[in-house]
Amino acid sequence: MQLYEDLVASGDDADREYVTVQRGDARAIVTLADPDRLNVLSAPLVRQLKDALVELTGDPAIKTVVLTGADPGFCAGGDLRMMALTEEGLQAEPGASDIWRWIRYEFGAVARLIARSDTAFVAALNGAAAGVGLAWALTCDLVLASERARIVPAFGRLGLLPEVGTSWALTRALGYQGAFAFYARGLHLTAQQAHEAGLVHEVLAHDALLDAADAWCERIAALPPHALAMTKPLLRTAADATWDHAITMEEFAEPTCFTTGAFQRQVQALLQAR
Repeated sequence: MQLYEDLVASGDDADREYVTVQRGDARAIVTLADPDRLNVLSAPLVRQLKDALVELTGDPAIKTVVLTGADPGFCAGGDLRMMALTEEGLQAEPGASDIWRWIRYEFGAVARLIARSDTAFVAALNGAAAGVGLAWALTCDLVLASERARIVPAFGRLGLLPEVGTSWALTRALGYQGAFAFYARGLHLTAQQAHEAGLVHEVLAHDALLDAADAWCERIAALPPHALAMTKPLLRTAADATWDHAITMEEFAEPTCFTTGAFQRQVQALLQAR
């Protein structure tokens, strides 16, 4: 069986809940719920999140979705156990294209649901946000951060690229040089630093984070339905029309990074350190 099918099967066969959904009046809170591993993007978590968002974005009664994590972290990014390819995996017939399928059809699918749906997404960063989890947060229509939140640009250190729409988000928030510096330095940003850089909209006391997200949901839900549905794609298109171009280029390039010796050595070192 190919790598992609293996990952899908392992995700769908999970025997517990990795994502929780709390529905309210015209809104839902979606929580990444694997706190012992800082909500790392294992196959079960990704598959359950994708299924939840497909259902919610297809429900006309749901106007807003809050995306958050179970304390103490928002999302630690990709699962190192998934990324540590065996010799068999490296020599598999589909090669990097099979990794591309997971990045595009799972990671990228979540980003596209956030960006393309009429539903408004509010990211509530309750702790550290890294990798694809950070990409999803930056794709949301609004990003709120707890004072405990941290922005963790780990991709450069691992030998990876800004991923799943991150290059698009960073260059628009920081400009080319700011985005390049963010990538090359790899420094963690506090919530306040992220706010000053324009990556998050508000910084709040940790215990007030979800109340603030709920208040934004109320404001958004109060808009006429057609106004929300039409304004979101209008503003995204006005910002720049090349989001599809950026994410597609990332998806083709990223699998190659996964198969490099430098990346695999970093993964193995981190696994051994744990």
